[in-house]
Amino acid sequence: MSSSAPERLDPEGPRRGLTGRRPAGRAASGRLPWMLVLPAVLGLVFLVLPLAGLLIRAPWPTLLARLAEPHVLEALRLSLVCATVATAVCLLLGVPLAWLLARVDFPGRRLVRALVTVPLVLPPVVGGVALLLVLGRRGLVGQWLEATFGITLPFTTAGVIIAEAFVAMPFLVISVEGALRGADQRFEEAAATLGASRWTIFRRVTLPLIMPGVVAGAVLCWARALGEFGATITFAGNFPGTTRTMPLAVYLALETEPEAAIVLSLVLLAVSVIVLASLRDRWVSAP
Repeated sequence: MSSSAPERLDPEGPRRGLTGRRPAGRAASGRLPWMLVLPAVLGLVFLVLPLAGLLIRAPWPTLLARLAEPHVLEALRLSLVCATVATAVCLLLGVPLAWLLARVDFPGRRLVRALVTVPLVLPPVVGGVALLLVLGRRGLVGQWLEATFGITLPFTTAGVIIAEAFVAMPFLVISVEGALRGADQRFEEAAATLGASRWTIFRRVTLPLIMPGVVAGAVLCWARALGEFGATITFAGNFPGTTRTMPLAVYLALETEPEAAIVLSLVLLAVSVIVLASLRDRWVSAP
């Protein structure tokens, strides 16, 4: 019989692993580092206080009545329709573009990726000016469209959709490209060995694998399109029933009827909260 004393059980042993260290991420014992906590609290207040002010100053007794006003419903309807159509356009063009960037190694891929993400950092007004220079009546493509097909895009509902798709597509492309890079390609290789075509592999194997990324990107794309202002007012104008979306209605109401602007802002705030809540596991929560 062995004379050695029995080892004491360490409840943290299984979690320490081979190195004997505590797992990363466990908060260190001791006092809180106030040099970090104080700026963090101030940053939180800085972000939350304006939203709290919006909720406090909202005309809650007349909220439903103001939401039922014709011009509010018209702006809301136009915003929802344009954002949905713009998201469909982004899905149609953005998913293949993300696949190209993730799976095809071609010269200049880094430059193409940079160009795709430019609308993320480009001021929206500049994007609207660029759209005018290309798709306007005297633009590089716009004058040809008008002369050949009689199509005029600026200051129309189609112009709103184009402006929203221009600023929102990078959100979809980045999300889908990340999903493609994280997907296990062995399933695609197995399908290829069984004789499946490239289109069949993409439709039956790749797309189901990356569907969470596609859905997340589409929701973010839709929310960005819904809140677009700068490119829309520059390229499509501000015409009631045609191009006046919710953000434009907020801007206009702020000058004449501040309470109506608050009500419209609450609608956009509610949409933003719902989007973040639906994507919390992917974009907000820590792993």
